[in-house]
Formats: sequence, structure tokens, C-alpha cells
Amino acid sequence: MNLQFYAAGTDDIDAILQMQQDFYAIDQYNFDKQAAKEALRVFLDNANYGKLWLIMYNGQLAGYVALTLGYSFEFKGRDAFLDELYVLPEHRGNGLGTKAVEFVAEKAREMGVKAIHLEVEAHNEAGRALYRNFDFQDHNRILMTRWL
Repeated sequence: MNLQFYAAGTDDIDAILQMQQDFYAIDQYNFDKQAAKEALRVFLDNANYGKLWLIMYNGQLAGYVALTLGYSFEFKGRDAFLDELYVLPEHRGNGLGTKAVEFVAEKAREMGVKAIHLEVEAHNEAGRALYRNFDFQDHNRILMTRWL
């Protein structure tokens, strides 16, 4: 398998935006291209927020994965969200999701992360199975969000 992960930079924003738009469309999430572009620019310009990597498979852009950083007393220090993992449809079924989770877990360890969290849609059985294979566990909590 010819698989590589490259740290994204601001030159990659347009390619990431296209994939994000396709990713968000799967579950009909709102996608504001200008707001997303600004969020990517700010994120990529500040390593304290985390990292975003492009997934390259056989020399082609195949997706991206983002790890965002936080801090938690409950988890005894730095924690993170595997915030987004997207593989282009034509590259699915090749184990890229599995390799991306392995890669992000290793990078997170190197960054001193104690726990990785993620969200997955209840209907996304393939995603839930992938994450369970890496010992991500459901717990008796509900993620709640307030937009500011």
C-alpha cells in the first residue's frame, strides 16, 4: 500500500474545502464555505490548535484527517478530538480509515495526548465499527453544543 500523510498547509485549503463540503453533505450539515475557509486558515496557522493531514494514496489525494487539541482534568492532561476523518468515495474500502486512525493515535501520543475523543453519527455503522476496533467506547454521556 502506497500511503502517506502530509501535514496540511494554507496552500491546501481549497482541496480541503472541497472534501469538507462533500463530507458535510453526507449528513446534510450546514456548510458555509467562507466561514470554513477562515476556520481552516486560523487552524493551520496555529499549531496549538492541532494538526490536519492530507491522506495520499498511490500518489493521489484520498482524504484528510484532523486532530484538534484541548485539555481535560478528567483525562489527566492534554486531550484531543479526532475531529474529522474523510476518505474520498473512490478510495474507500482500501483500509485508509484504519491507517488514518493508527497514524493519528501515534501522532497524538507524540504530542502528549492522554485521550482521544470523537463523534460518529448513530447511523454510520461502518464508522462505529472502525472506531470500536481501536477501543473507542460509547459512554453514558451525550455531547451537547451551544453555538456562540
